[in-house]
Amino acid sequence: MGARYEVTAALDGRFHMPTYARKPVMFVRGDGMRLYDDDGREYLDFSSGIGVVNLGHAHQAVASAVCEQMQSLVHVSNLFYVPHRDELAERLVGLFGGGAKVFFANSGAEANEGAIKLARRWGKARGGESCTRIISAERSFHGRTLATLAATGQPSKQEAFEPLPAGFTHVPLNDFDALFAEMDETVCAVMLEPIQGEGGVFPCDAAYLTAVRTLCDERGVLLILDEVQTGFYRTGTAFAWQGYGVRPDIMTLAKGMANGLPIGAVVALDAVAGAFRPGDHGSTFGGGPVVCAAALATIDALESEGLAENARAVGDYLRDSLARLGDSTGEITEVRGRGLMVGITLARPVAAAVAATALANGVVVLSVGDSMLRFLPPLVCSNAEVDTLLETLSAALGSS
Repeated sequence: MGARYEVTAALDGRFHMPTYARKPVMFVRGDGMRLYDDDGREYLDFSSGIGVVNLGHAHQAVASAVCEQMQSLVHVSNLFYVPHRDELAERLVGLFGGGAKVFFANSGAEANEGAIKLARRWGKARGGESCTRIISAERSFHGRTLATLAATGQPSKQEAFEPLPAGFTHVPLNDFDALFAEMDETVCAVMLEPIQGEGGVFPCDAAYLTAVRTLCDERGVLLILDEVQTGFYRTGTAFAWQGYGVRPDIMTLAKGMANGLPIGAVVALDAVAGAFRPGDHGSTFGGGPVVCAAALATIDALESEGLAENARAVGDYLRDSLARLGDSTGEITEVRGRGLMVGITLARPVAAAVAATALANGVVVLSVGDSMLRFLPPLVCSNAEVDTLLETLSAALGSS
């Protein structure tokens, strides 16, 4: 740990609210898959800022787009037209498959908040004042605002902030009968992550998601898919739902959209988006010219560098390698995920210790609870870097 870390950690303790249990490292530079601390030590990043830096750190095309836009216009307000916003909306609608409109926010929580408001506005117009309930999944994570926390299916994150907004029901993921039992005229939407991220990388079963789509169509209920963590080629397709062949009515995005700059989006089918009227929703900073320029550059680079294909190929290699490690050591009981969004369950409750040992040995991984690890590397990750991860992980498991 360098002198700069010591000064910064002391300031953090004095002046920041204690909402994060920070790790004892100060990163000052990044390059692709690699991070560097204030002592100049190199780390392999299998977190990418929790699924954000899909292009890798310090990507030149994004940096150039941001610098160019910063020199001409940073902010006016959403009361006016600005560069890049509508071009980005057109790009997102194209990736979505057309027939949709976009609202820009600043984060995944804000995008999900917007989707909840839109679904309730639409539900009331369709089914009356009582048509406002949203069904979501146990173990889900949709954000930390009060409404998105209420949608989140994790009681441990909710209890300190009760009472939460009403109108949310949680059912087990992949249990169609449980969801079907909750479906009545008060339900305006079902809200799911195609692959639960914060919960430990638990995918929807393909048959389940297809059945939910069919049920929503039969009952006139919206399907909201939270693609905040799965979007922008993380799972090998632009959005995870494309790998299932199940198109949502509303999709929420953030994290990987601008390779580290704060931006989120709600994408909704035209017929649904029309439920909003001027004044119903807004954001001071949402869709500003700088972040939209960054997002356009990010999408261009993800596509031109073939990172969808790389996510699929290296993701397969990562999951296969983890499965072999589990078979040889008995330390891994389950490997899950798609593309470069991978989670494992450990045979022992040592996830935090393993993550700490890996960090001490120059590899950044994410622990979930007592016995799960999560791997979300930049999509430029290679098989050789996976091999380094596996060597480090094997040693960390052996010493924990």
